[in-house]
Amino acid sequence: MQMHLLSQQFNARNTENSTACPANATICDGTSCVVSEDSFNETLSVVLSTVLTILLALVMFSMGCNVELQKFWGHIKRPWGIFVGFLCQFGIMPLTAFLLSLAFNVLPIQAVVVMIMGCCPGGTASNIIAYWVDGDMDLSISMTTCSTLFAMGMMPLCLFLYTKMWTDYNAIVLPYDSIGLSLVSLVIPVSFGMYVNYKWPRKAKLILKVGSIVGAVLIVLIAVVGGILYKSSWVITPKLWIIGTIFPAAGYSLGFILARVAGLSWKRCRTVSLETGMQNTQLCSTIVQLSFTPEQLELMFTFPLIYSIFQLLFALIILFGYRFYRRHRVKTKTDVEKTEEKEDSKSVSSHAKINGGFVSNETK
Repeated sequence: MQMHLLSQQFNARNTENSTACPANATICDGTSCVVSEDSFNETLSVVLSTVLTILLALVMFSMGCNVELQKFWGHIKRPWGIFVGFLCQFGIMPLTAFLLSLAFNVLPIQAVVVMIMGCCPGGTASNIIAYWVDGDMDLSISMTTCSTLFAMGMMPLCLFLYTKMWTDYNAIVLPYDSIGLSLVSLVIPVSFGMYVNYKWPRKAKLILKVGSIVGAVLIVLIAVVGGILYKSSWVITPKLWIIGTIFPAAGYSLGFILARVAGLSWKRCRTVSLETGMQNTQLCSTIVQLSFTPEQLELMFTFPLIYSIFQLLFALIILFGYRFYRRHRVKTKTDVEKTEEKEDSKSVSSHAKINGGFVSNETK
């Protein structure tokens, strides 16, 4: 069934959630609206996108200043943590998206966009939050890089398997150039940061402190900018709001649980959890706009933005919760480090017994 034929199925159900649309909406049927962009908004979007891209590259450069080449390469050579992250990213997330779509009985076109979100690789925001929750930055960077690389093959496979009950897979356009650009914009700044950390470790620490603060501000700024640019398109069926709330929370929770079951330390569990729940929402938005007509877009246009808001909200809850725990339950930073080291040694030794030394060199 071709995507353009799906619109015939929507009209019968579009009156479920009747709400008022803005007067300047070009497409509006009571469930959601799409407003045509004026030239000012279009220019503003281009300028802000350019500025945010440059700032993000600088932030990833600073994150790279916290990555040690030897430890990073250790994750690549013995990729137990990366493998667990892979199962979360392309196993748990697509399956969760599929089950949520069935449970809430959304329209076929809406189910497809939820599936696209579930099949996207991890976003770079997870690296910034991982730093603030004392996560394993070497694992975080390697997971984001590998998931973006694996997305070249895993996104088409997952979408083919899960979306065929709703639409023809060929109707979904995957922007491989955008995926490649995301990979390049991650690898190059991080590589420079790793080099600075290797040559000038003291300067790297200063850059990292500045970059982590700028990164935290940048995450909030991106969410605010997205809300301003698409402020006229927020009228959407409540079902997608509910899914957009549950989905990232499920990703964080299930990612943490699977990582713990796999025997990873608490530090790496936090890292895998963030990598699982924080998706590349910009990539999802690109795929949606390339794949659907304006008539179809109005049914789910803002879902990536909804997911982005709630993934950030839950990430901040995790961050503040962890900081509160650290302040009130752990007296000194030294105690934290000793606790982490003990956990790591225990998890590593247990895996060495189970996997024949498969992760025996996976140290912090």
